[in-house]
Amino acid sequence: MKIGELARHTGTQVETIRYYEREGLLPEPARTEGNYRIYGPSHAERLRFIRNCRSLDMTLDEIRLLLRFKDSPAKNCGGVNDLLDEHIGHVASRILELRQLERQLKSLRELCQDASDAGSCGILNQLTQSDTSKPRARAISHVSKAHSTGRR
Repeated sequence: MKIGELARHTGTQVETIRYYEREGLLPEPARTEGNYRIYGPSHAERLRFIRNCRSLDMTLDEIRLLLRFKDSPAKNCGGVNDLLDEHIGHVASRILELRQLERQLKSLRELCQDASDAGSCGILNQLTQSDTSKPRARAISHVSKAHSTGRR
């Protein structure tokens, strides 16, 4: 199938498929004499695997490691367990950070109970006067910028 068919078949954008190829997650497909990419069922299966990993908020590096295991079916899968345990830890940390962020936002929201003129808005005044970023130790993503540029 051509790239458009693979995209429709897997619910993936064409540019995302090309991106995964450039990143080495999808193997280079064969090409026709007219230089069109030709994909097979193995590409669709691998793309589904990648998309399932991305839906679990895994980074491309994590997916690369999982694909190495997938491509070596006789290899011991202890590393897969280790990767997942580490990812679970990252998710748990992010949940704690998000709860802290929620508390900060709720505290901020309590500063302005009734709508009034913006000049006396407690929220705007607090945001102007204090550094609200101090309680949050780091960015939400466990790998800097790994998930912040949009899903692929």
